[in-house]
Amino acid sequence: MTATTGRRAPLGALFLAVATVGVWLLWLGWDTGYTVDPETDSRSGPYEPWQVIGCVLTLALLAALAGTRLSPWLVAPVMTVAFTAAWSWGALSSDDSGLWAVGAVLVLVGMAVGSTLVSLGAHRLSRRRAG
Repeated sequence: MTATTGRRAPLGALFLAVATVGVWLLWLGWDTGYTVDPETDSRSGPYEPWQVIGCVLTLALLAALAGTRLSPWLVAPVMTVAFTAAWSWGALSSDDSGLWAVGAVLVLVGMAVGSTLVSLGAHRLSRRRAG
């Protein structure tokens, strides 16, 4: 049985939002430095590929676990809003070009699609096993 009403849903949503922001802090929130190639003078970063991969895998695990306990229709918006807000806050504070807004839209879409698919899949799988 998934929670969409009662006390379980708001507490689950609050825990999920805090955990989602925690994932951002753990993997991405601490890295604000850019790398400059001395030969081409091009900037890259601030994240390394291993950070992004770790973040995505952790978010997928969180969405899957949450999808077995909460409604996927609660999991997806909570994770999407929490992660996009955390990412945007970090990007806005270190970007002077204004391109953080483009990144925020991409993060929003990616989080919405990813968290919906993973939590829905985990929800269906857990219902199939239970029934």
